[in-house]
Amino acid sequence: MGRDIIIPNNIERIVSLVPSQTEYLYSLGLGHKIVGQTVFCIHPQDEFKNATKIGGTKKLQIEKIRALNPDLIIGNKEENDKIQIETLAAEFPVWMSDINTYPEAIGMMQEVANILSVTERGEQIVNEIDTQWERVRGVLQGSMLYLIWNEPYMAVGTDTFINHLCEHLGLKNTCISPRYPSFTSQEIANCNADYIFLSSEPYPFDNEDIKQIQTLNPKAKVVTIDGEICSWYGSRLTHIQAYFDKFIKVLEG
Repeated sequence: MGRDIIIPNNIERIVSLVPSQTEYLYSLGLGHKIVGQTVFCIHPQDEFKNATKIGGTKKLQIEKIRALNPDLIIGNKEENDKIQIETLAAEFPVWMSDINTYPEAIGMMQEVANILSVTERGEQIVNEIDTQWERVRGVLQGSMLYLIWNEPYMAVGTDTFINHLCEHLGLKNTCISPRYPSFTSQEIANCNADYIFLSSEPYPFDNEDIKQIQTLNPKAKVVTIDGEICSWYGSRLTHIQAYFDKFIKVLEG
């Protein structure tokens, strides 16, 4: 993003603005240094209950963050609001990630671990993820449409981490537009997808949604999919193999 950041040597107070990166900080053993996190940073759940919440990823409570006086703020280009990030960056060191691919996710994890002087623990997590990532290469075949929102319908397009993951699994995305385009009911009906995935987040698709979309496109197999597994580009990826081992059986059932 073309910014220079001066990061202090001794970081004791961290505010994390992205759920996946917050969970990764806890996995690094740095939960005691997290003084603020968003209302969407729900993992680990036990820690979330007692954590100080600083608003949503795109609706941060700036004054509350100021009062926490963080040594470091960790955010993400896609998840956070540019104006709010610029406001915070004028007062605090704000380190930002920009992640659309698996190598960028790994790079984020390595750099965060290095910055926070837990490089060895970071490498342990990355190595575990790398092993699992290779084991799910090409485990699925066919074409898919991945929906993340309703009213209006929104799909996962190119230039996204989810798209990169699905391609790695062996799936071809029928949505060729970049980022997260809106989709009409007619476009869903006409899409030539073997599978239509309904994400568990950010919109919580349910069984009624499955029935509705299955009616729109009876040729596709419509199933819900874990949005955290597919979009949380941090230590959540340590669950990727176990999840898709089960998910394959769902598709075959």
